Amino acid sequence: MNRDAAKAVLLIGTLDTKPDEYAFARARFHSAGLRTIMVDVGVLGDTSQNVDVTNSQVATAGGTSLQALQDSHDRGHAISAMTIGATLIVQSLFVKKEFDGIFALGGSGGSTIASASMRSLPIGLPKVLVSTLATSNGAAFVGDSDMALFASVVDIAGINSLSSQIIAHAVDAMIGMLHSKLEKLPSEKKLIAASMFGVTTECVTNARKQIESHGFEVITFHMTGSGGRSMERLISEGFMHGVLDVTTTEISDEIVGGVLSAGPNRLTAGSARGIPQVISLGALDMVNFGTRNSIPTKFAHRNLHAHNENVTLMRTNAEECEKIAFDICSKLSHSKAPISLFIPLKGVSSIAVAGAPFHDPHADEALFSTIRRHIPRHVELVELEHAINDAEFSRALATKLITYIHQS
Repeated sequence: MNRDAAKAVLLIGTLDTKPDEYAFARARFHSAGLRTIMVDVGVLGDTSQNVDVTNSQVATAGGTSLQALQDSHDRGHAISAMTIGATLIVQSLFVKKEFDGIFALGGSGGSTIASASMRSLPIGLPKVLVSTLATSNGAAFVGDSDMALFASVVDIAGINSLSSQIIAHAVDAMIGMLHSKLEKLPSEKKLIAASMFGVTTECVTNARKQIESHGFEVITFHMTGSGGRSMERLISEGFMHGVLDVTTTEISDEIVGGVLSAGPNRLTAGSARGIPQVISLGALDMVNFGTRNSIPTKFAHRNLHAHNENVTLMRTNAEECEKIAFDICSKLSHSKAPISLFIPLKGVSSIAVAGAPFHDPHADEALFSTIRRHIPRHVELVELEHAINDAEFSRALATKLITYIHQS
């Protein structure tokens, strides 16, 4: 493919079932002066005409053949193979700078294949997916990417008065992204990743102001599972120069079984990337669930606190705190850059201080003492007689990170 001045949109689609829909989208892109690159990931028949990458090529890249997938009559296996093949082809085209944005329309199968390719691409590259499952399985498709997800409202089964509007709006969104004049991050400042939750907001806000007064830019992430995954990804991709990981609460959900886990790799990217980190124990007093009636029966007797009508918090106990502390220490053992862990002895969240619903000195001591026993030697351990939201504590965090970055 020869690159010219016009920007290109890569389209991934099952042309065996949605040829009209993609023809409609391509025509709209072309009318806006954009080129299109069509990757066919359908398996029903040979739809090699009017495409740039055939379904046979995708199947081969996925380690099989189109004929084998057709003969197997196994839809799940076919989707898995085409997902692998499409992702490899998309990554290859991206490395060659063949496209400027990626677009797809799909039901469950098409959305699964296309979204995997989108998630493999760096944050900042425009990504648009129109899916019939947007409202029911959106999080699974988006993952830690910056994908724009459009609900199809109606089934993607032909062009009609409703589907044409939805598809046109999604196409226009991609066109708008590609016509944007923003070519790079607006700031030339070094970026700092910070983790925050409602119960640690005061700490992070005060630390952010102090860090930014020294010429850095702080990017704050909400620790809701997806927030932690996004933060880890951006750290891994080299966007960040330091980490202020005040709020490690997602580890509680991963270990205990809450709904806001960021996965087993939370708290690993900074060490792998080798950038300065200042870490604390924010909101490790809690595990997150939905409404009160969504709490698993085995936790019904526990200390529960209604954060709001849709979020119920459960206080971590001593046994859980020991496991959480050990997980943190194990992950920090791999760091090669300056790193410190701060313990707020008077409370790890706004509701863990004396007199608050989650005040539990026994559980806190299990957390703190396990960290003391297992903290790697190269990690500086700082214990302060403050609660996490005390001004003195946030000031100490910010000062330490600023020092590390200036020394690195």
